Amino acid sequence: MALRPQNHLVPNENPDVVLIGAGIMSATLGTVLKELEPTLTVAMFETLGDCAQESSQAWNNAGTGHAANCELNYTPQRPDGSVDISKALEVNTEFDLSRQLWAHLVRKGAIPDPRAFLHPCPHMSFVWGEENVAFLRTRFREMSAHHCYHGMEYSEDPATIGDWAPLIMEGRDRAQPVAATRIVTGTDVDYGALTHLLVAQLSAQDGFAVHYNRQVVALAREPDGRWRVTVADTYDGTQETVRAKFVFIGAGGASLDLLQKSGIPEGQGYGGFPVSGIWLRCDADAVSRRHHAKVYGKAASGSPPMSVPHLDTRVIGGKTSLLFGPYAGFSSKFLRHGSLTDLFRSITPHNVVPLLEVAKDNVALTEYLVGQVLQSAQAQFATLQQFFPNARRDDWKEAVAGQRVQIIKPDPERGGMLEFGTELVSAADRSLVALLGASPGASTAAFIAVEVLERCFPDQLTEAAWLPALKRMIPTYGIDLKADAAACRTIRAETAALLKIDDV
Repeated sequence: MALRPQNHLVPNENPDVVLIGAGIMSATLGTVLKELEPTLTVAMFETLGDCAQESSQAWNNAGTGHAANCELNYTPQRPDGSVDISKALEVNTEFDLSRQLWAHLVRKGAIPDPRAFLHPCPHMSFVWGEENVAFLRTRFREMSAHHCYHGMEYSEDPATIGDWAPLIMEGRDRAQPVAATRIVTGTDVDYGALTHLLVAQLSAQDGFAVHYNRQVVALAREPDGRWRVTVADTYDGTQETVRAKFVFIGAGGASLDLLQKSGIPEGQGYGGFPVSGIWLRCDADAVSRRHHAKVYGKAASGSPPMSVPHLDTRVIGGKTSLLFGPYAGFSSKFLRHGSLTDLFRSITPHNVVPLLEVAKDNVALTEYLVGQVLQSAQAQFATLQQFFPNARRDDWKEAVAGQRVQIIKPDPERGGMLEFGTELVSAADRSLVALLGASPGASTAAFIAVEVLERCFPDQLTEAAWLPALKRMIPTYGIDLKADAAACRTIRAETAALLKIDDV
């Protein structure tokens, strides 16, 4: 049975590419592939009725534009007291690839106005207590010495910090030791709005079709190497199939289930651990007007990275609000619109040992999540007041964040490992790849798309094929911005001008 068309394009029952999930990851990879090879036929399938309804949706994520400017979990302290900034530098320069892709789309008119999804917003780290101040001082010394963090400021002066972010200093004990760093070139990103822009410009191109209310229920390899993708109508259960040369599973929390359905040996042993979240949200203009920054603090011992507390300026739908949190929690769902049976259905004979080993080795995380789930509303608000001493309870309301599924992967020595990043799991013949994990996620979507190209399309990444077009999209492709200070400064100035964001 042929797929029923949902837009002006005639669906192709044998597309070159199938993208599963209509979030920022699939939208970015689809954009990159169509830029490189406009003749590719691409079908995107989404279970829900619109794109960007799960973790890409603006209220479901932090929207920092993760450049590892302020997130302290990317800069761990070594036993000797020094600070390791290597992970921060990786994420920092990965975000540059997103900036370059967005700037390319603005330049060619595919995105008419970057302010539809991107706004300048300083990124700050803020700590209190002598031990934490000493840590931040050392961190600043390491980071500010590197060209990637040119323009980073540091202060232990309450008045200066109050100028940067008044709400975090007003009402605070002036005897309390405090410290902050600030980078004014930070951004606030609405990934939901960006996903809609990307899907819209893809839908205007020949050879692309997005199908909503279509759930992928089976993946099977055909004798000729294509993938038979079976899709069910979420309204009436009618099943349809397409046959694709390449499949990208970018379905967020549903990616693990689909990876397991594919049956590729490379996916055996992988599991998932879901973490939910709660925000406190303030829409009062009188409050939000006085805070223009994303202020990150230190995470509690044993907490997952996405639980690092932060007081964020968010611009969503033209309205400025503040978010604080997230408070971690537990739900057995793998998606916000998922099922409470998701976790239990994901357990297989192949991943039960890694799951048990991770449970044994992460008692502190379990205790932390239990404590968060049992935390009272009063205790949650008291945590906010550590950042914003004069916060009024009536100005804030609770908002549910998106679900994150952390990777549990097989490990030959330990049995299983809990990973807090993202990981691509690909078939040996490069015909299918699944994206698992969460943070830093959306902010590095362009980097992940390039990684998919390098892993699954190496034969096309030549001067005779895709490489010239890729370098037009991402001019620094092949250049290590961590090492090349001149290239880093030049590309950041160029993208800042096109994207209407600050540069120093």
